Amino acid sequence: MADETRNDAPEQEDIAEYIGTEENRGKGLILPGEARPRRMYVIPVSNRPFFPAQVQPVMVNQDPWQETLKRVGDTDHHMLGICYVEDPDPERNIPGSDELETMGCAVRVHHAQEDSGKVQFIAQGLARFRITQWLRRKPPYLVEVEYPEEPEEPADELKAYTLAIISAIKELLRSNPLYGEDVKQYLSRFGPDDSSPLADFGASMTSAPGRDLQDVLDTVPLLRRMEKVLVLMRKEQEVARLQAEINEEVNDKVQKHQREFFLREQLKVIQRELGMAKDDKTADIERVQARMDKLKPNEDVQAKFEEELQKLQVLEQGSPEYGVTRNYLDWITQVPWGITSEDHFDLAHAREVLDKEHDGLNDVKDRIVEFLAEGTFKGEISGSILLLVGPPGVGKTSIGRSIADALGREFYRFSLGGMRDEAEIKGHRRTYIGAMPGKFVQALKDAKVSNPVIMLDEIDKIGSSFQGDPASALLETLDPEQNREFLDHYLDVRLDLSKVLFICTANQLDTIPRPLLDRMDTIRLSGYITEEKLAIAKHHLLPRLLRRAGLLKKQLNITDAALRQVIEGYARESGVRNLEKQLHKIIRKGIVKLLENPDRPVRVGVSDLEGYLGQLAFRKEKALKGVGVVTGLAWTAMGGATLSIEASRIHSNQRGFKLTGQLGDVMKESADIAYSYVSSNLKRLKGDPAFFDKSFVHLHVPEGATPKDGPSAGVTMATALLSIARKEAPAQNIAMTGELTLTGQVLPVGGIREKVIAARRQKITTLILPDANRGDYDELPEYLKSGLTVHFAKQYGDVYQVVFGNKPKKGASVH
Repeated sequence: MADETRNDAPEQEDIAEYIGTEENRGKGLILPGEARPRRMYVIPVSNRPFFPAQVQPVMVNQDPWQETLKRVGDTDHHMLGICYVEDPDPERNIPGSDELETMGCAVRVHHAQEDSGKVQFIAQGLARFRITQWLRRKPPYLVEVEYPEEPEEPADELKAYTLAIISAIKELLRSNPLYGEDVKQYLSRFGPDDSSPLADFGASMTSAPGRDLQDVLDTVPLLRRMEKVLVLMRKEQEVARLQAEINEEVNDKVQKHQREFFLREQLKVIQRELGMAKDDKTADIERVQARMDKLKPNEDVQAKFEEELQKLQVLEQGSPEYGVTRNYLDWITQVPWGITSEDHFDLAHAREVLDKEHDGLNDVKDRIVEFLAEGTFKGEISGSILLLVGPPGVGKTSIGRSIADALGREFYRFSLGGMRDEAEIKGHRRTYIGAMPGKFVQALKDAKVSNPVIMLDEIDKIGSSFQGDPASALLETLDPEQNREFLDHYLDVRLDLSKVLFICTANQLDTIPRPLLDRMDTIRLSGYITEEKLAIAKHHLLPRLLRRAGLLKKQLNITDAALRQVIEGYARESGVRNLEKQLHKIIRKGIVKLLENPDRPVRVGVSDLEGYLGQLAFRKEKALKGVGVVTGLAWTAMGGATLSIEASRIHSNQRGFKLTGQLGDVMKESADIAYSYVSSNLKRLKGDPAFFDKSFVHLHVPEGATPKDGPSAGVTMATALLSIARKEAPAQNIAMTGELTLTGQVLPVGGIREKVIAARRQKITTLILPDANRGDYDELPEYLKSGLTVHFAKQYGDVYQVVFGNKPKKGASVH
């Protein structure tokens, strides 16, 4: 570049052309209006532009700007140009000349000092300049400049803007007193009526972005510049106002907390001086000591307590061990050592409580009264663990609560469903973070007595995992021979659970470990028949739902016929939980009608149910009739059920036997036995002896999507096969159950109560049961046996006589 070549050599001559007048040499601050150089060295700044009204320190890197400042220091006037660079290129250490703004500020340099690779100097802003020509485009930058003149402005408008800026400066001074030093420096050089410096000074006080400040610096006409400055100052005032509000809010909170803290500390000191209060450690020690004094612990517990108490006395409060020890003492002093409640041995009261809370279940109530009578006779109830087994929704949990009410004991319930960690039973060791005692210690703590009723719900759903086997951990808890010295890992002292009455609930026994089941006294709860459900709905479910909804009985009434239809058509399950849901649905829809017409009570009859509950979920089943169709009785986890079994001859080309209906292995074996028995005894049973030799037979149990298994369908399958062999339909309205052997013996089965209930639900009045189950049937309550005709079969010939109306032939062996 020509300019660069021309100006690199005679730089001292160039410097002499600045403003080297004799009267300015050696002076301190240069006043506005003095002679200004036409050529200047310039340096870039990137944070914000510099204004003519400013006097502030500036810091730059020694490399490459030390040489620039040295050359400026060699001049008589010490003048330097400062130009703003917006967003400098980070990859370039030195901004290029094209990145510098054209409009900059001429400053005088004072007190330049070097320190740690930096050069710091005081810059005194003097005037705006505009770069007209670059004389050197490498550091040290040298440019030729001109100083723009401000045009004349109307005096009135100028005065108005000046007063506005002064007012804004005063406002900023009130919100931030740190601006006061800047104002003093300004007033040492200018008067308050100097409008142009005042506008620049106002802009420099703001925290506006560099681009906005450069826009002010570029604006030479004073009125336009003052307008822009006022906008920036208004924004600054708003920011300052918000900041002041935030600071005031924070200060209020801090001062309030500090005041409360100091007052509390002073109160503690005063109370300690007067003997009215103690430090935290002393308060902890006295609290646990006072708790233990109210209990009756044995010697081992007392010794453990005193050992831990001594440890607490020597520990520092900030120590982690202090918190662990204090928590242990809290737990051990909240266990009700030696504290028991008195049992109410009043059988009449117990029966009254059971009758009040439960309709039906008379055999279960009698069994519970017998259990309580035994405890009354010996003066205490201990050593027995009750297990209530039955389908969902039959009232197992509520019966447990009623037993506690009858005895006058505290009741505590927790569910074992899905529990996989044995520490839930026996507690964690204190070496673990967050260690806690087991559920039984927590139960005693909540009950506040050593002899509560503890209900273990869903014991058949307890699990096991790598964390242990909770079912095995329950053995020590529930065994009357072991639970006198139950050891909780957290407390690490022996705990007597022998006075606790444990009541467990389960839906089925198959998943309960045999050693655990052996320690329990099983009480079976079967499903309810329609009459029992109707009584429960009228006396318990409906009043409770109306009470929860805030309704009176006269506002919403459901007829008995409608209740019966809900039971038979929408809630045919063994329990009453679904029945309660359906009644709740009726009440919800009834409330909507009441709100629409408050003066008209809602009455729900049979014809209204479809509008409330939709189509019937269970329609009245049409009994299957015909050759090869027989009704059997089955037991499921949901209660008893009827099971239709169908047999049919497919063709007569070859011998064969086919089973369908998703049958389990046991049921398949029963079918094979029935087929073999009937085939070998057809002559005696008055059928064609060659029938099965030339017949392909299909035996089907409907509802193939439902798995079915169990040893109780042998006689039913044999009867269906015999029916097609004799080409004769069996007697109608008969249901049967029983397992069959190859010699024709009828073996006993389980679930007689549930099966009888299932038959009554389907209005079947004639039953065939194994003779070995006669005792089970005799134990059933009279209301279940009422209206039934029951035949007991020792061998299949007894079944044959009932179903086909005659006796088998004599002489030929049945097997």
